[in-house]
Amino acid sequence: MTKPSLAIVGATGAVGSVMIDLINERADVWGEIHLLASARSAGKKLKVRGKELTVKEISPENFENIDVAVFDVPDSVSAQWGPIAASKGVVVVDNSAAFRMDKDVPLVVPEVNSTEINNRPKGIIANPNCTTLSMIVALGALHKKYTVKELVVASYQAASGAGVSGVETLQKQIIEVAGKDLGSRAKDVHENISDLGPFPAPLALNVVPWAGSLKEDDFTSEELKVQNESRKILGLPNLRVTATCVRVPVITTHSLAVHAVFEEKLTPAAARALLENSPGVSVLDDPENKIFPTPAAVVGTDATWVGRIRQNPENPYSLEFFVCGDNLRKGAALNTLQIAEHFVANNF
Repeated sequence: MTKPSLAIVGATGAVGSVMIDLINERADVWGEIHLLASARSAGKKLKVRGKELTVKEISPENFENIDVAVFDVPDSVSAQWGPIAASKGVVVVDNSAAFRMDKDVPLVVPEVNSTEINNRPKGIIANPNCTTLSMIVALGALHKKYTVKELVVASYQAASGAGVSGVETLQKQIIEVAGKDLGSRAKDVHENISDLGPFPAPLALNVVPWAGSLKEDDFTSEELKVQNESRKILGLPNLRVTATCVRVPVITTHSLAVHAVFEEKLTPAAARALLENSPGVSVLDDPENKIFPTPAAVVGTDATWVGRIRQNPENPYSLEFFVCGDNLRKGAALNTLQIAEHFVANNF
């Protein structure tokens, strides 16, 4: 049987590069692979599965004879070209925020709600935000047994979540503060920082309680994504969710501290056992030996890592845990690719 053709839209970007790495690593389910990007990137050559492929400019004709297209581009590009690709019969899997809250576009995490992949009246499937994805695989596994009814989340988001400029800004700031007297006031340490980049305050040797743009009730766009996307993925439109998103001086891998309340009683031991047997989850939780996931330890991996699993003894319906997930792999490229692979497995 002929293998399906794949287009990688945004192949030369940060997430597109990770996508190509993943395709090179994973099972070979694809036939022809086409690389698409902006006009300024057209003509570049990239190696995919041992073959050198030339990047083409995004255009209507370059979606002809494509079965699946994964979009790793800004919202505006997806909003323009996603429907054009879908109109040509292409199954579009989009990693931007352009379609996530569209009622006719499923928002999918294969470990949690894979059945939604075939419910795509617009021909488009959306990939959640990287912050939501760093939590939702573990939370979804717990929800299936215990039914979540309330979430309070604090995120600790890496600089790469703000794109290439975020990483470059943090690296530049680290150099600028290096060698400073760490006993000095933070203001003194940071006065040499010349460029805040995409952040509202210095990020090196600091944490910034802000990610995204200002939205209603003084929440940020990132905080509302955690709220709204969790509700949609879990199929709980009235789920009580509140989030505080914090940017931390980490290059890659988001972390979240999660307080969850469930409909059913549970214990940390039962939750730990469930998570240890859940796809896409790795448990790293040994309090006596101070073993738990950290961004530096799990960057470059595909799992959602869970540790610090505990419970307030006054509330047997609650659970506290800490999660880490590589925001460029599972948080972006990997989940998008998993959706595409799941579609292929069930339709070809």
